[in-house]
Amino acid sequence: MPARSSVGEAMRRRSQYFRHAALVGLSAIMLLPFYWVLKTAITNENIYAYPPRLLPESPHLFNFVDVWYFIPFPRYLLNSLIVSALVVAGNIVFNALAGYALTKSFAGKRAVLLLFLSCMLIPFQATIIPAYLITSKLGLLNSYLGLAFPLLSTIVCIFVFKAAFEAVPQSLIDAARIDGLSEWRIILRVLMPLSKAAIATNVVLAFIWSWNAFLWPLIITREPSMQTLPLGLARFLSYLEDTTGALYAFAVMVLAPSIFVFLMAQKEFIRGLTSGATKG
Repeated sequence: MPARSSVGEAMRRRSQYFRHAALVGLSAIMLLPFYWVLKTAITNENIYAYPPRLLPESPHLFNFVDVWYFIPFPRYLLNSLIVSALVVAGNIVFNALAGYALTKSFAGKRAVLLLFLSCMLIPFQATIIPAYLITSKLGLLNSYLGLAFPLLSTIVCIFVFKAAFEAVPQSLIDAARIDGLSEWRIILRVLMPLSKAAIATNVVLAFIWSWNAFLWPLIITREPSMQTLPLGLARFLSYLEDTTGALYAFAVMVLAPSIFVFLMAQKEFIRGLTSGATKG
C-alpha cells in the first residue's frame, strides 16, 4: 500500500508539472502581443522587420514624450478619470439598490427579470439615438455627467450584486431588522461589507467599459477640452506621419490604468464573477 500510494503521488505531481508548464506556455503566448507593443513603443522598431528581434535594442522614451506634448494628453487623461470615477460610483450605488430590490418577492418580479435579460440582448448602438435625445433634453451634452450617463448602471453588474446579496444568510438580515436598522442601513452596513467581491467586479467592469468608450463620447462632445483618451488617439494620429512607435506608446499609456485596476482587484473580481455564475 505505501508503495502504491507513493506511485500515485508521483503521478499526481507529474501531471501537475505538465499542467503548470502548459499554463505557463499559454500565458506566454497571450502576453507576447503586449510585450511586442511595449518593445515597439520604447524602440520605434519596424514591426515588419524580419527576422524580428526578441529583445529591445537602444530603448528610449521619446515616443512617450511625443504623446504627452503633441496632444493635450493630461487633459484627456483627466477627462477619462473623471468619467470613469462617475461611472464606477454610479454602478456601485444604482446596481446595489437594484440588486437588493431583485432579492425581494413582489408581483411581476419574473417579468422584470425577463425584461432585464431581454435588454441585455439589445446592443448599445441600437439605443444610441434615444440615449442622445434624453441626454440632450436633460442638458447634459458636452459634460462629464453626460459622458457617464449611459453607463451609470449595467444589467450584468445588477445580477452580480443580486447573487452576492442572496448569498447573505437571511437570519443576519432579520437580526439587523430586529436591531432597528432600516432597509438603507441594512444595505450599507450589512450587505455591502459582505459583498466585496461584487463591488470589485462592478469597479473593474465599469472602469474598463467607461475607459474604452469611443462612440458615445464622439457623439456628445462638442469641444476638444471634453474629449477622452480614445478620442485623443484619433486626434493624435492626424499629427504624426510615422506613428508606429508613438501609437504603441499611446496604447501603453492608455492600457496601464486598466491593467492596474484589474491587478488590484483581480482576486475579488474572479470571486464576484464566479458567485454571479453560480447564484444568478
